[in-house]
Amino acid sequence: MKPLQTSSGDILADRRADYAEMLFGSGEPAAAAELMLGALEFAPDWALGWFRLGEMHEAVGDTAAAAKAWRRALELEPRDPFGAGLKLELIGEAGPGGAPSSAFVEVLFDQYAPKFDDSLVNRLAYSVPALLDAALRAAHPGRFAGAVDLGCGTGLMGERLRPVCDHLEGYDISAGMLRVARDKAVYDRLVKADLQALAYEGEPVDLVAAADVFMYVGELEKVIATGSSMLREGGVFAFSVEHWRGKGDLILQPSRRYAHSETYVRSVLNKNALTLLSLEPHMIRQDRGLPIEGLIVIARNDPSAR
Repeated sequence: MKPLQTSSGDILADRRADYAEMLFGSGEPAAAAELMLGALEFAPDWALGWFRLGEMHEAVGDTAAAAKAWRRALELEPRDPFGAGLKLELIGEAGPGGAPSSAFVEVLFDQYAPKFDDSLVNRLAYSVPALLDAALRAAHPGRFAGAVDLGCGTGLMGERLRPVCDHLEGYDISAGMLRVARDKAVYDRLVKADLQALAYEGEPVDLVAAADVFMYVGELEKVIATGSSMLREGGVFAFSVEHWRGKGDLILQPSRRYAHSETYVRSVLNKNALTLLSLEPHMIRQDRGLPIEGLIVIARNDPSAR
């Protein structure tokens, strides 16, 4: 996320903040933090300035000062569009939040939308839509009368689903992503919705897909229960997660994406009467030059399993 697209409202504060950003970009975080603190003397209620000050302190290694700045950003902007809560969680200054703020996810993807396809597919070797498509065809050959693409983004998964779906709907929190998806003309209906608070009122569908979505959700109980409730009996739930091989159910990574353990995924599926059809580890993308392992999961709605 480009840091300073929002003005403080004070010319002197903006000028000092611009110099701070120049210093920070040139590898002088301590000097940048000092100058940013000076900017905030002119604009003490500037939430984004406090967030950036926290990142500068973090780069110096002063986590106590970083935490103080991020807490101030949260006080000023409780919706947390900059992800200060995630930053606090990463440095151990907050308990597990279980989910990023909806405002953070919305801002992140609104900014990312124009370059999303090129960045993911051409630069980061993003392969989740192709992997989910192959797993779906193996587990459920044939067509789906109705399907929902949760967190549809720009429609990369929708392009894979369209040939095998009679009716396809996409849901996403980002208006910017939905604009790109609409231009592709692969969905019958697109809806702006927060998956953390989605109350589905449509007819049961045969397929719910969520490609590269749950790493921006955190705890899976609520969103998988929502997806399961959309399915008719025998319907299929197809999704991916980033794979966590350590202790615990999930972990927030430095990328500010969550990774989930296989045991946790299986447990949440069982709680929602979703019978596992396939679960396979795959390399799903690159991040900072390193391969990221994920799980490609296909499950069936089976009420008799409750």
